[in-house]
Amino acid sequence: MQFLSVVQRLAQRLGPRHRALLGALWAVAQAGFLWKFRGPHFANDSYNYFDYATAIAGRGYFGPGHYRRYVLYPLFESAWLWLGAGPWGIVAGQLVLSGLAAGALYGAVRRLAGGAWGPAALATGLFMVWPDVQQFNAYLLTESLFISLSVLSLAALVRVRGGGWGPWAVLLGLLVLTALARPNGFVVALAAALAGLAALRRRPGRRAFWAVLGALALVAPLLWQVLNYQMATFGLLDTYQRGELMYLVPQWAVHPAAPLHLPPPGTGPALRVAYFAAHNPGFFGRLVLGKLFVFASGLKPHYSLLHRMANVLLLWPLYGLAVRGARWREIWAPARIFLIGVPLLQAAVVALTVDDYDVRFLAPVLPFVFVLAALGVWKSWGNMDKLNR
Repeated sequence: MQFLSVVQRLAQRLGPRHRALLGALWAVAQAGFLWKFRGPHFANDSYNYFDYATAIAGRGYFGPGHYRRYVLYPLFESAWLWLGAGPWGIVAGQLVLSGLAAGALYGAVRRLAGGAWGPAALATGLFMVWPDVQQFNAYLLTESLFISLSVLSLAALVRVRGGGWGPWAVLLGLLVLTALARPNGFVVALAAALAGLAALRRRPGRRAFWAVLGALALVAPLLWQVLNYQMATFGLLDTYQRGELMYLVPQWAVHPAAPLHLPPPGTGPALRVAYFAAHNPGFFGRLVLGKLFVFASGLKPHYSLLHRMANVLLLWPLYGLAVRGARWREIWAPARIFLIGVPLLQAAVVALTVDDYDVRFLAPVLPFVFVLAALGVWKSWGNMDKLNR
């Protein structure tokens, strides 16, 4: 009770100024990472995106191959290159979008919490200070754009509750853009579709629900082709054979106890995964569990002890609070399903493919974890509601 009393007094003091404090917090975080990296930061795939964007800006050429599957990000970069702004323009654009996403996140959580500022400030504050999220605003990688579009999609979804065609058009546009930002960007649209189907299923008669299911069945062959196209340039079977939990990282790799059964030549990308799973169930299960652990835990073999302890002491409790928030049925159901769906679908994608050596696959889902955790805190301390309006 004494701790709760301290928190209540702190909330009363900070309440009138919390938005200004959040803005200052965001500005300090961005300045800190720009200082750390000495400006725009090139890493890993940055050069490939930049070269692709240069070809678009210079001669309108969209090259074939792997990086066409990330087409929105080179397009985003090419706009700044065409304007002559260079890497600093790209990073400035990412910072603007990230700031807009932070404001949209605050508004979305406040609507979901019935106007309470406490959970909105907590979720937004976590989003603003979490290094694994904000650092990517300085990188010339897809993560910053993808994270911002994902958060803006959440905000747009919450706004459709008020009705009207405008919010629906904004939501649809953002879902399309998010899907074009990365090959796994479809998880955001899929989570929104699941939220929409759940809402339709609750309607009397369920005619719209069955109509949408029928439409999805009709377009299923096209979706299957798109899935195979997106998977075509990823050598997933090679990572399976190497037993990798993280791409090209031999540490913590899983080794088969018996020779592996591989799909016959000519098998499509998606069917290759299904064949491997069906014919090597034990080894495939070990791979899946290992990838889920390294993805969600935030623990990597090359991380320092301090980095690992920080994730265990900070991230893991947030997961517990997020579960509590996810179980709270007073939250508008479509938003709750969307918030749960995005992290779970992303985890499924990682489990079936491979994790990265850093947090590039975890960072995009952390804002959704933060929202659920903030709502979980608000549920736990419901008597603070009077102070937070």
